Amino acid sequence: MAEVIWGLATSHVPSIGAAMDRGKAEDPNWKALFDGYAPARAWLAEHTPDVAIVVYNDHANGIDLDFVPTFGLGTAERYEVADEGFGRRPVPDVIGDPELSFHLVQSLVDDHFDLTVFQELAVDHGFTVPLSVWTADPGDAWPCPVIPLLVNVIQYPQPTAARCYELGRALGRAIRSYPKDITVGVLGTGGMSHQLAGSRAGFINPDFDSMWMEAIETDPARLAAMSREELIRQAGSEGIELIMWLVMRGAMDDRVTKVHSDYFVPASNTAAGIALFDNRAPSA
Repeated sequence: MAEVIWGLATSHVPSIGAAMDRGKAEDPNWKALFDGYAPARAWLAEHTPDVAIVVYNDHANGIDLDFVPTFGLGTAERYEVADEGFGRRPVPDVIGDPELSFHLVQSLVDDHFDLTVFQELAVDHGFTVPLSVWTADPGDAWPCPVIPLLVNVIQYPQPTAARCYELGRALGRAIRSYPKDITVGVLGTGGMSHQLAGSRAGFINPDFDSMWMEAIETDPARLAAMSREELIRQAGSEGIELIMWLVMRGAMDDRVTKVHSDYFVPASNTAAGIALFDNRAPSA
């Protein structure tokens, strides 16, 4: 059967991708952020899965704001990189896995998650920046096929943290029920605390972020119990993206091993975090 071997939580700030694309990783304003990625990248390079699933949100680039599903899953053979108004990022298009995608759709629907299914989808920075955090220089192709799992975090009412955690648990069950003997990595994206508009524009909450970084490993149920309003109050209106980390964490075992984590402020006007977890039982 298929197995989730790791989970990676990471921010998807567009300026992180721009910094990589423009060769600014050693720039004094960015070096500490990218140095913080290095241990995770080294470990991931030695643990390439057969397929990855990226839990992300679109930013009105692949999906029109007139049609924002609560949850959606891609079933395409290929996902083009979206042009977000200033040219597409110089990274490869994404190869999908339609067979696994269809299995996930059927399993999740049977598990009471009524998904929107995307047979065509362009993916924006919410998807490609996490892939670049994983693999800085993919060359002509990303390390493996990738399946997009979309979550609405931009239009009210967003799904609750509890619902996202339950989606993750259902995703884990769906992966484990896949009959092929493959390995899967799951990326949960977005966050950390930030607010881009309104009277709290520029808001960042390092204390909350620190709590979240610890609890996502040791007590995700505590995070899942938070209301939508409490998340926005503590993490900012865009910080609610952190619910997508809970999808990743729910797909993993109750006990995981942290490989690496790091926190950087600010990436643009956002708190940026990374947390990498090994889902396999430690060797005796």
